[in-house]
Amino acid sequence: MIKRPTYENMVQRIGRATLLVAFFLPAGAQAATSEWMTSTGGMIRLVAAPPQRDGTIPATLEVKLNPGWKTYWREPGASGIPPQITLDPIEGVVLENIGFPVPKTFDDGVVHYVGYDKSVAFPLTLKRVNGDGDVNIRASVFLGICEDICIPVQGELNLTLKQGEFDNPLDAARIDGAVAALPEPPSENFKVATVVYDEQKAVVQLSLLLPPDAAKEPPELFLAGASGVSFGKPVITNAEGPEIKAEIPVRLAAKDKSLKGKPIILTVRAGDRSMETTLAFD
Repeated sequence: MIKRPTYENMVQRIGRATLLVAFFLPAGAQAATSEWMTSTGGMIRLVAAPPQRDGTIPATLEVKLNPGWKTYWREPGASGIPPQITLDPIEGVVLENIGFPVPKTFDDGVVHYVGYDKSVAFPLTLKRVNGDGDVNIRASVFLGICEDICIPVQGELNLTLKQGEFDNPLDAARIDGAVAALPEPPSENFKVATVVYDEQKAVVQLSLLLPPDAAKEPPELFLAGASGVSFGKPVITNAEGPEIKAEIPVRLAAKDKSLKGKPIILTVRAGDRSMETTLAFD
């Protein structure tokens, strides 16, 4: 069986790979979806709805995985490639946010990484900042998918939103479904109660209030930080009643060993529910 390559070998594969696969909509096509961009492990496309009054364009990046293949979360681990999207500024549309459904942790005994083993849609918040009439979206996409080996996938997705045309209700449902799959915001019974950073131990210590309907199994915690900040495996140190305590090792690449001014995104899965919040340290 082919083993997953080391990080160094994966970088070499990326350097040798032919990355660019471009698809263009036919001239005059009326669509709210791009053509599918195909790769060995699946297909990728862009879905978008007409601009709202403030210029916001709801959209999703759909990744349809073949059986046995996986793709990555925003903080994939040492050898993963998270989804990256760059819009052509000449079209007057900018990317404001990428949403991530709650992921899973994978460990094959060699590499520990975080991602998805089923088809997934990443909600996008786009915004039109200039121009009028039809909206042209040209997006360069770069992400990784893997089976026994990891494959970088890069290409260009294009679509045109025709002014005055009715949007496709199926496309709108796809976008709504992707947004509904995102983690919920903190609430009174599902939130971080306290959080501190122990600089001497280099760990984040937090207490988390879980919903009463959460499963009895320990929750899963996923963290993502700015460049130069990475995290070890979370350890549950106390689990009594609805509140648990956990410690997460922190690795800082820079000389500055403080987390001050470095926001961290925490995503939690507890049973059938998930929650996401931003941790800030003074």
